[in-house]
Amino acid sequence: MIAVTGANGQLGRLALKHLVLLTEAPIRALVRSPEKAQDLATDQVNVVQADYNAPDSLKIALNGVERLLFISGSDVGNRVPQHAAVIDAAKKADVEFIVYTSLLNVPQSSLILAAEHIETEKLLDQSGLAHVSLRNGWYVENFAGKIAAALEHGAVVGASGAGKFSAAGREDFAEAAARTVAGTDTTTRALELGGQPGFTLAELAAELSRQTGRHIPFRNLTESDYAGVLASAGLPEGFAKALADADRGAEKGELYNSSTALEELIGHPAKSLGEVISETLAAN
Repeated sequence: MIAVTGANGQLGRLALKHLVLLTEAPIRALVRSPEKAQDLATDQVNVVQADYNAPDSLKIALNGVERLLFISGSDVGNRVPQHAAVIDAAKKADVEFIVYTSLLNVPQSSLILAAEHIETEKLLDQSGLAHVSLRNGWYVENFAGKIAAALEHGAVVGASGAGKFSAAGREDFAEAAARTVAGTDTTTRALELGGQPGFTLAELAAELSRQTGRHIPFRNLTESDYAGVLASAGLPEGFAKALADADRGAEKGELYNSSTALEELIGHPAKSLGEVISETLAAN
């Protein structure tokens, strides 16, 4: 049996879709609120309650599971104890293989958002369980909001300088996760996953200009100024600081990796920046 944590989230739902196509094995969808995820249930997929903050629920949910797709939690700042509870429950349930969704270039990354992934990877290493850390780059869909703002204000704004992003579609990362957890290679390893080629925000601005026929430049700000822009747009202060910090890291190369492991796993090119720009323009 294969289990998927966070199965009612955006990545989890996509991973389930691909797992159903890849395997006939029974699948257990772990969700915090089963009543909100009953549309996931099929003859193959069983929806069960499991909460990262309730260790007893995790132990019950993982009973009988051989393979686990462990999607990292979204509660930034509380993920280390939550993730420790998942790993502990997996050990007690004799789970044989874990696939964890981590962040690009961990453990070298200095990003605020990397710290909890670094600690989780250490916990996995210490667990003795066979596991794969899928070090995912940025979702290319993350740039849709930046594109929409650029259309409104006439400029792409950020703090990443000439730094590149190895971004790919959320569905690309979901397919990679599904193929890894259902695959034949259960050796412990880490894979750096990102779309190729990488792109800078200046290149994003150039492609947006090309597709719209407008001149839309890239304006590089300081990290603090960019955090202020994000906060003024309505983002919570902590999240705004984390995103601005990610741009700082991108300028240092921390959100870029030349690895082609993602395309090798999924067997096709990842979603491109140009496609996301086209989709965003069509939606606006």
